Amino acid sequence: MAVHGIDSITGGMMAMHTTRNRTAAPGGTALAALAVAVAAVVSVLASASASAQRPLDGSQAASYVAVNAETVALRGITVLDGTGGPALQNQTVVIEGNRISAVGAAGQVQIPAGAEVMELSGHTVIPGMVGLHNHLYYTAAGGRAAQLTYSAPRLYLGSGVTTVRTTGSRQPFAELNLRAEIERGSVPGPRIHVTAPYITAGGGMSTMTMLESPEQARRFVRYWAAEGATWLKAYTNIRSEELGAAIDEAHKQGIKVTGHLCSVSFTEAVALGIDNIEHGLPTNSDYSPGRAEDECPSGLLASATQVDVASPEVAATFKAMIDAGVPMTSTLAVYELFFQGRPVQDARSLDAMAPAVREDYLASKAQIDETGYPVEWLKNAMAYEKAFHDAGGVLAAGVDPTGNGGALPGYGDQRNYELLIEGGFSPAEAVKVVSANGARVLDVFDDLGTVEAGKIADLVVMTGDLTADPSAIRNVTVVFKDGVGYDSPKMLEDVRGRVGIS
Repeated sequence: MAVHGIDSITGGMMAMHTTRNRTAAPGGTALAALAVAVAAVVSVLASASASAQRPLDGSQAASYVAVNAETVALRGITVLDGTGGPALQNQTVVIEGNRISAVGAAGQVQIPAGAEVMELSGHTVIPGMVGLHNHLYYTAAGGRAAQLTYSAPRLYLGSGVTTVRTTGSRQPFAELNLRAEIERGSVPGPRIHVTAPYITAGGGMSTMTMLESPEQARRFVRYWAAEGATWLKAYTNIRSEELGAAIDEAHKQGIKVTGHLCSVSFTEAVALGIDNIEHGLPTNSDYSPGRAEDECPSGLLASATQVDVASPEVAATFKAMIDAGVPMTSTLAVYELFFQGRPVQDARSLDAMAPAVREDYLASKAQIDETGYPVEWLKNAMAYEKAFHDAGGVLAAGVDPTGNGGALPGYGDQRNYELLIEGGFSPAEAVKVVSANGARVLDVFDDLGTVEAGKIADLVVMTGDLTADPSAIRNVTVVFKDGVGYDSPKMLEDVRGRVGIS
């Protein structure tokens, strides 16, 4: 069994030791040494998130393994490689250990002797999806909320999502512990980048941290960086002063900040140094005339989604974000639930829900079809994301399994792909959004996000031609994570009736 990534971890430790010695030299300070040491530890943790994650013998993870040969060749496949380039037909992909060793046209790639060869004509392969706005908790109609420690990791991995950022935690230690179990190979699941509990101000959900001063913001950041969180998430009522302090302290600790914004607009957050912005047009108060400083205007969704996406004001937002290198995260799958007449009764999702959750969701959906938002607003939000992408912005995607419960982990990530296609993206562009762009935002693109020789073998195999039929994204058969192929149907069957409970 190949174990890639260990050298990068030990190298980080050696660098930390060397740096400590150097900063202790004359002219150095204890504070500087501590700052460098903390940054080195964060770097080690980041490297670990892309290191080998192989199942332990006899573990829950091992029970789902379908392919575990040292060398595997996928032959006869259509490849959408995540680079944004055109689909490649009749390809061979060779996996050796946990890395892709070759990708090329059939007959031009030499398959090593003894390789396990999978004949996959009529199948499409894409990179493992990177869910950039995903949660390990779930909310649903009727006021339900549950931490999905069992079902979410299986849904994500079984659907082809091999990496997630939790983008706001309600039970952060449950997520840190789950991450450790997955990394040990004990339980199945995606690579997890943990975000600390939400930060906001002036009211919000009881699970969020209400910041009252910049110093409290800095103290919060230092604590959660030390506990292993690698991202922070600001929520709607955050004030500029506390957000600026949190961003500044996060960068000192070597971690990053994203936000579901409102009281601070997109361009204001960019000026404060934010690293990522969630949800797109429906949360951007840049276009709310007369808005007071640090005010979240009422009716933001209604006003924002009527914005002309070709206007100079929108172009100014995009320029600010692109010039500063700030990506946007699309979460169309969760927004779609609140618009009239949308096809959001996927039988797989309904089967996965606990019966009471399913009943309340269907009742909620029936009401939304009568009184929900007009679908034109959703179309404008889609157009905003396409315009950002076309302007040169980095757009990634995630399901955000919250709201009334219809957007499930994994299944919602697949739905995002379909919605991007509906919004005018080509198949190659949409695959790049749901894979490579997320990897870039998480700083793991050197290892993940595309189907290329040298990358870690995180791959999704599905029946059908994804270039011709967006719904083929739902037909996943095998998901390779770290070179090991997992039985997707078996994993998804094991969550039937459990979403909303565990």
